[in-house]
Amino acid sequence: QVQLVESGGGLVQAGGSLRLSCAASGRTFSNYRMGWFRQAPGKERELVAAITSGGSTNYADSVKGRFTIARDNAKNTVALQMNGLKPADTAIYYCAARLSGTGPYGYDYWGQGTQVTVSS
Repeated sequence: QVQLVESGGGLVQAGGSLRLSCAASGRTFSNYRMGWFRQAPGKERELVAAITSGGSTNYADSVKGRFTIARDNAKNTVALQMNGLKPADTAIYYCAARLSGTGPYGYDYWGQGTQVTVSS
């Protein structure tokens, strides 16, 4: 079992920055692929960024060059640094962990989400 708790969301002006953090507990964190998803009202949930157990990363085209995902296995955390925020980034952001890949969107465990709102 894995428990994920997100923090760091809030209200920010366009062009500003936020850093989201996800704290994991339970099974061995270093074995999991970690991802950040987001879902805006009326839109599909989408993968924003992912990082493998080996440190490889990938990003949605809409956030490349603006967002950075990183993990600290010693602290059992994964972070999403969000720079140059746009109103289109407004969404609930979810931390997710993948081990077997049999859960929703290929991820097995999910946090409750944290709201990010970007104003003009």
